[in-house]
Amino acid sequence: MTGRPVPVRLRAGPAGLLLVAAAAAWVWVVTRWGGMQAMPGTMGLGLPDFLAVWTLMMAAMMLPATTPVAALYARTITVHRAPRMVVFTVAYLLVWAAAGLPAYGLSAGLGRVASLPAVAGTAVAAAVFAVNGVYQLLPFKDRCLARCRSPIGLMLRYASYPRPSRDLRAGAHHGAFCLGCCWSLMVLLAAFGVMNLWAMVVLTAVITAEKLAPAGRLVARGVGIASIALAVAVFWVPALASGLTGSGTAGM
Repeated sequence: MTGRPVPVRLRAGPAGLLLVAAAAAWVWVVTRWGGMQAMPGTMGLGLPDFLAVWTLMMAAMMLPATTPVAALYARTITVHRAPRMVVFTVAYLLVWAAAGLPAYGLSAGLGRVASLPAVAGTAVAAAVFAVNGVYQLLPFKDRCLARCRSPIGLMLRYASYPRPSRDLRAGAHHGAFCLGCCWSLMVLLAAFGVMNLWAMVVLTAVITAEKLAPAGRLVARGVGIASIALAVAVFWVPALASGLTGSGTAGM
């Protein structure tokens, strides 16, 4: 277990279809919400609609970085590969759909913060940056990231699961590691505005680099240090989190 990303040759098979699913999710997000002004909050959606939108967003952002692991898992399947990979992917996304519950509460709370005096919004923005920055540097983050970057040990674990529930448990288990790895980055997304497309693009690039780039661990630490720096800088430059501080329109 070196922590290096496992090279996997992607084929036009079940694992490769995850890229197609991610692309379709991106197209839906851009065409449906691309013209919307991104502000912290729930976008006026009730919980069921928010969870549906959130899950599509997670598919767009997380599936590209998950494709190599899915391809590796697909190689362990000898029969009924396509439907079993569908189960694996659905179980993975269900973990992120469940994460939409606290995300909804957080988004609703941040939406209310946006209407408070600028000093309160600045303090909340600093706290959000600090939480992400500290978590990015914690050993637990590093352990979760190591599992995502070098999942050979996970494949051995998944092979021991009972056959009827193997794909469901494997997808959920890997989803839990990804959630443990990336949840603080999603807190940043909620702060910038859940439908902030620029924030989605930047965070997708960060997540993909952390998991797949040779220097992924350094990327994670660099993002942590930068986030802590932003927690301090936002007091002097409130526009860094304009949606919360009321300094102009929301954006990255």
